[in-house]
Formats: sequence, structure tokens, C-alpha cells
Amino acid sequence: MGSEQYPLRNRGIYKNLPVFDPSVKGLTAMVTGANGISGFNTMRVLLESPERWSKVYAVSRRPPPPEMMSLLPPDQLARVEHVACDFLESSESIAKTLTSSSADLSSVSHIFFYSYLQPQPDPGAPAWSNAEQLVNVNVNLLTAFLGALPLANIHPKRVLLQTGAKNYGVHIGRTRTPCVESDPQPRDLQPNFYYGQEEALWKYCRENNAGWNVIRPAWIIGAVCNAQMNALLPSAFYASVQAQKKEPLRFPSDWESWQCENHYSTAKMTGYLSEWVVLEDKCKNQAFNAQDDSPLSWDRLYEELARWFGVEKGVVGPEEDETKFKELAGRNGIDTPMGYGPPTKSRMTFIFVDWAKEPDNIQAWKTVMSQSKQQLTFDPFEDAESNFTFGDAAFMKMSTLCLNKARRLGWCGFVDTMESIFEAYQEMGILGIVPAMQTAHARPLI
Repeated sequence: MGSEQYPLRNRGIYKNLPVFDPSVKGLTAMVTGANGISGFNTMRVLLESPERWSKVYAVSRRPPPPEMMSLLPPDQLARVEHVACDFLESSESIAKTLTSSSADLSSVSHIFFYSYLQPQPDPGAPAWSNAEQLVNVNVNLLTAFLGALPLANIHPKRVLLQTGAKNYGVHIGRTRTPCVESDPQPRDLQPNFYYGQEEALWKYCRENNAGWNVIRPAWIIGAVCNAQMNALLPSAFYASVQAQKKEPLRFPSDWESWQCENHYSTAKMTGYLSEWVVLEDKCKNQAFNAQDDSPLSWDRLYEELARWFGVEKGVVGPEEDETKFKELAGRNGIDTPMGYGPPTKSRMTFIFVDWAKEPDNIQAWKTVMSQSKQQLTFDPFEDAESNFTFGDAAFMKMSTLCLNKARRLGWCGFVDTMESIFEAYQEMGILGIVPAMQTAHARPLI
């Protein structure tokens, strides 16, 4: 019986979540990459249902840091077991590691694969510019892991792989919008490890009588210690420093970007969607976009950032002097996923990576750290390239993701992205990454 037979439920800011048949119980999940934004937050979602998910194995080279695990209540912690494993090794070596652990991995019924390595681009190069490196590393990660499963006597019913919006080439140039799951993949324009991973997943599932799913989120929002790919985290650092310096938040792009409707994917909501997908028979062997469907402009976000972090000087909108902009243009015409049309353009008066290298901003953050009410243990300014590159990428104008497919099959989940950003910053404060905010709640977009 599918979840559509049951009433929807709310959990905090997460609304209209599915309720499953109570006979679905005693499942065992394996979550790889549980240190990352998506893996950790999906693990949290599964642990909320102790009868349905009796055990969750977190498989990664290193266990999630104690600070992150402190976000889990004791009853959830008791059902998590970390299994140390390096997916850069061969399938045989991985299988040997898995079978030699104390965990009973033969009971695993569902696998959620989030393992990912991000080789650093050359200094000054845009995010994802090292496409060949990304392919070589990440396709091998998944292929080696999947090859190890039958060797280790692990036979899951369903394997879920998370990729993302780059499936549609949004990082390359102009695409059709919104992006739909049936849109063709622009395989001839640039190497993309998503495609190789999907092929490896399909091959494994054909040969081992397992079902598969692929989830494709947009920019991901969530709290973890290693949050370099959280594109909105640099905005929190920026607001904290500007408040310390008693300067306003100055928007670094143009009016078009200022009022553009941006869409994000809250990691926990994507976790709820992923759980629903793997438990619904009608979703078997299909890919789904994942997005909050809660449009948010920089205009509205900057207003809240100033309020949350106590920026007394408020917000200064887009620059009026056209000579102060630097223009970054993407590909055009036949070299884009759309196949025609002018290039997409981003115009910036400054970029966060450069801003984070300025001595007065570095010093202001040190003051923020020393004066924070809670202990801040993370200094993003020590590696500006790693910690601010994706903050700059967030200003790229990208297509949105269409959720019609999931909606048609019964998915109703919703979260107000403004509230989920606030929740993520709150939890990052607990993790010692950002200072405590000066307000108790976000203003939802209602």
C-alpha cells in the first residue's frame, strides 16, 4: 500500500510529509558520505522513524565529527554505527573491509550513496572547471563500491544515488527552464561524472536484481562541519564581518540578479523525498528532481541576513555605476545545453574569494571569533579559495528544477527556504562555524 492512503504530517518547518504503512518496518540503511550535507541530513531523516529504520550504517573513511553527532538525540545515536571504509580502494579491498567489520551488513535493505570528492580547481578557476578530474575520481568511487557489494554478501532492494542540477548542464550555459527529468543530457559539451555514475548504477542493478533511484537537487542547504559546498554559508560569514565592521551589506551583483527568483534544495527536505522515493514501488528505477519550490530573491535574503546577524547599517542594493561591474559570460549558441541563444551573463562588482583575502576582513573575522558568545572553531578565511568559491558560484543565473514528476506521483513535501536557511545557520552556530544570530526566528515568506 502506498503512502497516498495515509494523511500527511508536519515536522517543525517541514510540512506535508508522507506517512507510510506501519507494516514497513525493520529496514536497515547504509548511508555513504554521511559526513556531508546530504548524507548526514538523510541519515537524520531515517533515524526519526525507529520502527521503520531499525539500523543505519554510516560508511565513510572517517566518522561524522562529534559536533555533528551531538545534533542527534540519544535514542537516534544508539541506532547509528560507523563503518570505516575507503572507496578509493579496489572492490576486493572494500569488500574485505566491509566483511571484516563488526557490523551485520548483510541485513542492509537500502543504500543511499552520497560519497563525493571535490578536487580543488586551479586558483582563480571557476567551480567545476576541473571536469576530467571530477569524472575520474567520482565514477571510480561508485564503481568500486558497487563492485564490492556482492563480494561482501550485501544485496540491497534499492540503491539511491544523488547527483544534481549539473545533470542538465546548468553550469555550462543556457538551458531550457525549468529542467525536466526527461530532458536530454548534454554529454557532448563537457565531461560530467553524473553520467558515468548513472551507467554504473544501472549496470549493477541489472546484474543484481536491485531497484535504483537518482535524486537531482539544486544548491543544497544544510548544516555540517565540512560545508565548503554550502553556497549560502559565505553569505553568513560576509554578514558577520560587515556587522563587526559596522558597514552595510553591499550586494555584489546587478539588478537582474537582485530580483531573480532563486531556488534551493534543503538537505533535510531532500532526505524526506529520498526516503519516500525508495519506499514507493511506483518510484522504482526513476530519477527525480529535488527542490524546495520556495522561490527566494537576494533582495529578500539580504534583508533577513542583516536582521539575523545585526548589520546595523542595513543593506545597499545593486551598484548603479555600470563601469564598476566585471562581466562573466558563459558559452553561447550550439555550445550550450539549449543548443542556441546568447550566453548567460553574471555581473559582479566584487567576488567573495577576493573579499575574503583582504586583511581588514580577515582581522574582523578574528574579532568575531574572539567575541562570539559560543566558541567558534572554524576560520574560513584561512583558505578563501576552498571556502568562498561556491559562494560566488551561487550568483550564477541557472534554470530551476521542475518537480512535476514527483508531484504527479504523490510527493507533497514543502519547506520555506528562508526558514531552512535560518535553521541551517542555527545549527552551524552549534557546530562552531558561524556566530549566534541575533533573532530567534526567520520571517517566512507568507
